[in-house]
Amino acid sequence: MDKVLFLTLSLVLVLTQVNYSSSSLRRVSKVQVMGFDWQNCGQPDAPAVLKTLEVSPDPISIPGELTASASGSTSVELAAPLSVDVTLEKEVAGFWVKVPCVEDLGSCHYKDICDILSQLIPPGQDCPEPLRTYGLPCRCPFKAGSYSLPQSDFTLPNVDLPYWLSNGNYRVQGVLGAEGKELGCLKLALSLHSK
Repeated sequence: MDKVLFLTLSLVLVLTQVNYSSSSLRRVSKVQVMGFDWQNCGQPDAPAVLKTLEVSPDPISIPGELTASASGSTSVELAAPLSVDVTLEKEVAGFWVKVPCVEDLGSCHYKDICDILSQLIPPGQDCPEPLRTYGLPCRCPFKAGSYSLPQSDFTLPNVDLPYWLSNGNYRVQGVLGAEGKELGCLKLALSLHSK
């Protein structure tokens, strides 16, 4: 799996693993993700780029099964501290409104995604599947090179969502950086619908 995709998926995992106060969460029986789209948004010579990303089905159901494949590359080693600036926007009455950072969810700055990855997958612990099967790294540093995740199946668990994040159209931008330099940028568009 390329480093940008892994960091993007890791960020999604981080956002779903963060401990929120029970007052802002609600258990939803099923969430659907529809209209998923992505694009690179960095400079043409950005070191880290996503080349392909395919996910199915559409809509994606959470909980449920997901099939994904991806490829990308980085021309530089990605090592700690590796920051990620996330901008999350929600469509409200036809306008895009920036969602503030609330309890580490929303438009937030993460000082070191490497530290977060080490907390989720402690050093010495095997990387999760399918990364382990394909010999793909799951923690920093990520060496320069090209990476590819063949079509793989994932099981998406139930998630606790803040009440304000359970339905609507969203745009997410993640900017990967180190030492004050932008290394890559990825935009995602999706719609969430809870049942």
